[in-house]
Amino acid sequence: MPFDPKLQAGRRARIFEEMERRGGGVMILPAAEEKPRNADSEYLFRQDSDHAYAVGLDEPQGCALLLARPGERKFVLFVRPRDPEKEIWTGRRAGVDGARSIYGADEAFAVAELDGRLAGFIEGAPTLWYRLGQDPAWDARVIRTMGELRAASRTGKKAPGAVVDAGLIVHELRLVKAPDEIAKLARAGEITAEAHMQAMRDGIPGRREGQVQAEIEYLFRRRGASGPGYGTIVAAGANSTILHYRAGDAVLKDGDVCLVDAGGEYEWYTADVTRTFPVSGEFTEPQAALYEVCLAAQKAAIEAVRPGVTIDALHDLTVRKLTEGFVALGLLSGSVEERLADKSYRKYYMHRTSHWLGLDVHDAGEYYQDGQSRALAPGMVITVEPGVYVAEDDAGAPAGMRGVGIRIEDDVLVTPEGHRNLTEAAPKEIAEIEAVCVR
Repeated sequence: MPFDPKLQAGRRARIFEEMERRGGGVMILPAAEEKPRNADSEYLFRQDSDHAYAVGLDEPQGCALLLARPGERKFVLFVRPRDPEKEIWTGRRAGVDGARSIYGADEAFAVAELDGRLAGFIEGAPTLWYRLGQDPAWDARVIRTMGELRAASRTGKKAPGAVVDAGLIVHELRLVKAPDEIAKLARAGEITAEAHMQAMRDGIPGRREGQVQAEIEYLFRRRGASGPGYGTIVAAGANSTILHYRAGDAVLKDGDVCLVDAGGEYEWYTADVTRTFPVSGEFTEPQAALYEVCLAAQKAAIEAVRPGVTIDALHDLTVRKLTEGFVALGLLSGSVEERLADKSYRKYYMHRTSHWLGLDVHDAGEYYQDGQSRALAPGMVITVEPGVYVAEDDAGAPAGMRGVGIRIEDDVLVTPEGHRNLTEAAPKEIAEIEAVCVR
């Protein structure tokens, strides 16, 4: 993974500033651990996003410590030591020397020294900034260390007075993207748009969902992404009505729609895009009617994105537009206001419209402040993803709409003037999709 020492140092400086503003202390940012898949291999390693944000070291194990004391800032890394024998098998390591010379640590130690040294670093800190509840092993380590310090109080040692979620600082900084982050998200969006068009071209009758997934993820890597930023969804036919369906071995059939929710990850930043296309190359009239309802709602929500608007407001707008469509199509009876009031629209649209996007597909950041939906600000990136899902056994729906799921999702940057769609290169007008899907 490309590493920019000035970029990472600048991020840590902002973290230190926020720590100092809140009284200082010590922050622990654990690195991710490798997870065994079987006796001789591990699952593909992905660094913890907070650690990646602040450090940039793409290696498992250990942690970063940020110490903010009066008149002093110190960056400490615990890393795997160099090991020529193991590096033959699993690749080069930065080691203790590299942690200092390459990654800018003021002090660095081998992972094996962590348990013996952690108490010394956090002793006397007014606040320990640590995200409890994310990793049981790390929780146990922190609790054990705090207990050791409290037990040694008669010798003059003092445990931190409070343990506070590090996300209150790091996640708030991650929420508003800097120009370099926006550029990476935009590149992830460009690559992802190409992959969705490849899916539309490849998703012909007779293909299996897993084969379409393979085309998508091949293009991710071929165009410079590290792979998918989350589990790729390729859902054909009635599978399109299952929200978190994973690509399986179902066959794409003439007359079906195929819903693809896939995003490429570029230098740790992921896109998140959904498109729905006709396997035959042309939507049927009932499918097109559902599609237009979804598309109109998505366009209205994207157009409303600007500073000061809340995610709740975008969701409410989306729900209203969809409900208007459901009533117009006869999926729901009565008035729009009645169906909004009794929430019967949830039969066809049951999820939220937006979430934060960045280093994670559901990125860090609070959605509510002081009990109120948070106002959008320039630099935030959200998804806008309405959907329409008509169950296969919905006897009250027209036959041509049963078993049809439509979702349309784009990644939208909030700008000072309004918004910028980072994934607009992925076709979503019916005519555009059918042009790509020429069979």
